[in-house]
Amino acid sequence: MPRLVIDPITRIGGHLRIEAAIANGAVGDAWSSGTMFRGMELILRGRDPRDGWQFAQRICGLCGTVHALASVRAVENALAINVPKNARLLRNILLGTQYVQDHVVHFYQLSALDWVDVMAALDADPEATSVLARSMSDWPRSTSTYFKSVRDRLRTFVDSGQLGPFANGYWGHSAYTLPPSLDLLIMAHYLEALDWQRRFMRVHTILGGKSPHPQTFLVGGMALVPEWGGPTRPQSGEHPQQVDRRSPQALSDAGLADIGDLIAEAKRFVEQVYVPDASALIAAYPDWAGIGTGIGNYLSYGEFPEDDSTGPPLLLPRGRIMGRDLTKVETVDQAGVAETVAHSYYTYAPAEDSALKPPWEQGTTQPRYAGPRPPVTTLEGAERYSWLKAPRYLDDRMEVGPLARVLVAYSSGRGDVAAKVDLAGARLGIGREALFGTLGRILARAVEAQVLVDRLDGWLDELIANLATGDLAVADITRWDPGAWPAEAKGVSMGEAPRGAVGHWLRIADRTLSDYQIVDASTWNGSPRDARGRRGALEEALVGTPVVDPARPLEILRVVHSVDPCTACAVHAYRPGDPGSIAVRVITGGPR
Repeated sequence: MPRLVIDPITRIGGHLRIEAAIANGAVGDAWSSGTMFRGMELILRGRDPRDGWQFAQRICGLCGTVHALASVRAVENALAINVPKNARLLRNILLGTQYVQDHVVHFYQLSALDWVDVMAALDADPEATSVLARSMSDWPRSTSTYFKSVRDRLRTFVDSGQLGPFANGYWGHSAYTLPPSLDLLIMAHYLEALDWQRRFMRVHTILGGKSPHPQTFLVGGMALVPEWGGPTRPQSGEHPQQVDRRSPQALSDAGLADIGDLIAEAKRFVEQVYVPDASALIAAYPDWAGIGTGIGNYLSYGEFPEDDSTGPPLLLPRGRIMGRDLTKVETVDQAGVAETVAHSYYTYAPAEDSALKPPWEQGTTQPRYAGPRPPVTTLEGAERYSWLKAPRYLDDRMEVGPLARVLVAYSSGRGDVAAKVDLAGARLGIGREALFGTLGRILARAVEAQVLVDRLDGWLDELIANLATGDLAVADITRWDPGAWPAEAKGVSMGEAPRGAVGHWLRIADRTLSDYQIVDASTWNGSPRDARGRRGALEEALVGTPVVDPARPLEILRVVHSVDPCTACAVHAYRPGDPGSIAVRVITGGPR
């Protein structure tokens, strides 16, 4: 049976190799291999716990905010530190901004080209595109003149022979079935999204000092100074203080007004551009509701604390769903998380490679490369084939990410999530069964972006109202003196990144980090087989995916990008000599 090797997968974070065995025009088996090792967990050992987040956020250039916050929370958990209300709200705003931006960028820049034929957009009628756009929303950039200008820009790319990000696409593939007008519409919004996300991430620049990798997180809260000048929120566009608009003080009238403007703009873009485009794409590919369904078990750690109590209610709840049963949500805690390295380039101890190890007990990350060396024919039959470990929850395989969070929220009775899911289903004419596949992941991101962009505005209002009461506390540093720390302590943070569940486990001994373990979203989704030989979530999702043209496996890319792996996060040395551009090889015969 022919085998495909796609290495590296592009439009993701990090280095990922996918292999697929093709039988009867579909994927019969699959292997997901993270091909990069960074050793971030080893780098963190011996560091001051208060500095750990600065290193942890370098795990990823996309989700640095997430890992910084996870590290800070784990230290706070170890030292029994509770952060002030203002810090909680500021963290929610920073993290919520990351989610909304990430979902929009994922749809347009990371996955849209799997569904949209750039070359077909050149044949679109600008007037027909304008009519289509106006039927979908009130977005102002919907004139025929505008779409003609976009079509002309795309044609300039093509005629120059320098396609840039559109080079080497599978244009003309039979799996592309959108009408040219929708191709052009989404490509126009692809270009708009580039500029929109640059502006929207000014929220991180204002509150965090820079983006990516904000600099204002702090064990105990946030490193910001309130400069509040009034009891009410400034109206959009009004800036009472004459401050340089490029760099206003974060917690000043001007800074908060800027943030309010950016959130309002994001809300318009999500509601009038992103959600209508995602809905139109889902409606155009109904057969993909049942492709890429995977294992059917979904895990969410939950995120966005809504008050300052211990174990606070979360905007996106914690829980897991088993076997696609939406009538029951099981409870989740850190004790259920464990990993195996039976098929990974690590070892726990010479005689314990197959054992499941909880993060606090496994105690170390010991790389041991024992995989095939180039030239590599296939990974099938290789004992070890990935730098990703294989996490399991109570020994069960789990899918994490926006789909998992939305399903857990839906089944937990979160009214805002349920209403948006049901409304989208009614509008698109799809039932709950469509939620579990490739299209379900696209829909879940759009639903979550709507929920969060609405809540961002609410968190900002709460922050302003709290500052207006005279409560200006942004950090509790009473536990900053290491002399007051216990001789040993351990802490954990269980939260969510845009791509799914993120856990940081750490131990503090002699005032330094004696151990650090990270189980990231893409470790869950992109894991290799476990000690029992069971595929990881992405590997399982690929099984059954149709492949019309093995030399151009567009369908495989659709499933991979719907999961949105980020192996930079998951494996925390790139081998010199590996190809730097995407390569697809079709191999006949058995494994080497």
